[in-house]
Amino acid sequence: MKYDIVRKLKGNLFFTVEDLQDLLGIKPESARVLCTRYTRKGFFIRLKKNFYVLSERWEGFSREEFLKISNVLQVPSYISFMTALSLYDVTTQVQRGFYESASLKRSVRFDIKGTAFNYYKLQGKYYSDFIKKDGLFIATKEKAFIDSLYLYSFGKYKLDFSSIDLDKLDKGRIAGMIEVYPQKTGNIIRKLCRI
Repeated sequence: MKYDIVRKLKGNLFFTVEDLQDLLGIKPESARVLCTRYTRKGFFIRLKKNFYVLSERWEGFSREEFLKISNVLQVPSYISFMTALSLYDVTTQVQRGFYESASLKRSVRFDIKGTAFNYYKLQGKYYSDFIKKDGLFIATKEKAFIDSLYLYSFGKYKLDFSSIDLDKLDKGRIAGMIEVYPQKTGNIIRKLCRI
């Protein structure tokens, strides 16, 4: 059975039709058919067009692997909002099976085998202040906070303010960053942070 050979892809976070084609030495059309067939049988999980993972691998993914998948599902994007604040230990809320990112393209949600990936579209002028850390594109903690409050100020995001430890944020940095945001957002942040 070809699946025994395909399991060699187990070390990959995800794979493409081309990866399968190279591994098995088959034509592109045959690789596409195999991906479709194995997805239907439950051996593969289709993340998006031409991106797959082995079902057996998905079950054992770590939080970091799901975060990397989050960066791949919508490009460009960076981890932000409560997901990033949780990673920085700025919030007591721990999200399980739920990952949030900022995106330039569109707001969209992917639900894959009980795991949700939410992307919130930001205008280009607000798509900034993120870093690459351990192979992940992630907002700085101050930017994740501002991203959350920006959407909150327009009623597009729910936020439990009591779960956020404002003492772990650089208020001076926040004060400088919010100048480009709408007054509505700035006022909420200034009141919360007392800046």
